[in-house]
Amino acid sequence: MAFKALAALIALAAISATDAALTRRVACPDGKNTATNAACCSLFAIRDDIQQNLFHNECGEEVHESLRLTFHDAVAFGAGKQGGGADGSIITFSDIETKFHANDGIDEIVEAQKPFIAKHNITAGDFIQFAGAVGLSNCPGSPQLSFLLGRPPAKVAAADGLVPEPFDGVEQIIDRLADAGQFQDFEVVWLLSAHTVAAADRVDPTVPGTPFDSTPGLFDTQFFLETQLRGTTFPGTGGNQGEVASPLKGEMRLQSDHNFARDSRTSCEWQSFVNDQEKLVETFPTVMIKLSTIGQNTANMIDCTEVIPLSAPLPKNRQTTTFPAGMSNKDIEQACAETPFPTLASDPGPATSIKPVSLNS
Repeated sequence: MAFKALAALIALAAISATDAALTRRVACPDGKNTATNAACCSLFAIRDDIQQNLFHNECGEEVHESLRLTFHDAVAFGAGKQGGGADGSIITFSDIETKFHANDGIDEIVEAQKPFIAKHNITAGDFIQFAGAVGLSNCPGSPQLSFLLGRPPAKVAAADGLVPEPFDGVEQIIDRLADAGQFQDFEVVWLLSAHTVAAADRVDPTVPGTPFDSTPGLFDTQFFLETQLRGTTFPGTGGNQGEVASPLKGEMRLQSDHNFARDSRTSCEWQSFVNDQEKLVETFPTVMIKLSTIGQNTANMIDCTEVIPLSAPLPKNRQTTTFPAGMSNKDIEQACAETPFPTLASDPGPATSIKPVSLNS
């Protein structure tokens, strides 16, 4: 059912792309770029600036944190709750929202983004979602995320307690996201695809920059495989709230990821991503446009997706998901009873050990 709807969206996007190709383009004042809507022209300079001076043209810590920020800003929304969703309140009212427990450590990317917002006269809500989309394009294998321009400035700070934490239960997280943006349980799995290019700084502060899979610089399905491997070790001290044992030296596993991979409501959807790059790149933009417009009136927004760069493809040696060296199907804790686990090759060589993501690249 979900894929029928997705197929319809893809077909609509193809029609829109054809229409866009036939639409007369506007020459931007910079003399270099053109756009289908003049309002998008200002975004080219912002894109070029943050690519060079925030992301350094790589899929590093600032990309990971900017993507995290899109979620933490947008999801703080719900029926009868204070907050405007994807409105930039986490930056506008940073003195309040960065103190929330769920936002621990997010103050660093908030402070890094503030000068760009001031320089380019863009609302915080628009910048957060734009930066997330631009940043992700630095990660090979990633899809082009849609970007709609036109979020008004935030009027109030979001309420505390609306951003899920890694120690929350599956049902609690599903209910919270259903309230925030009418996400269904399988769409929550789709959102967690972001963890394929993520790392943790504060879950265990003794090992900042610890990634959630062995390929944190690639937008691939390795994350969905490795979260189903039997946990045997901790990258740092262990025993931290929201963390469970991981299968690889240098890798962190969030309790919530572990649970979603094994819960009867989500385990088969989780397993379905293993070695299915096509599904990964089709579903992530669908949930991200939904996330990035929570609390917004899309009828008043302008589609500026054309400004978002296209990513490089996955390297040839990473186009197929593989078991880390020394591991195989015998190490899988399979929870999906409906479908056999995919047969995958194992990487050659000694046991896999993962380096931390470089901070402040």
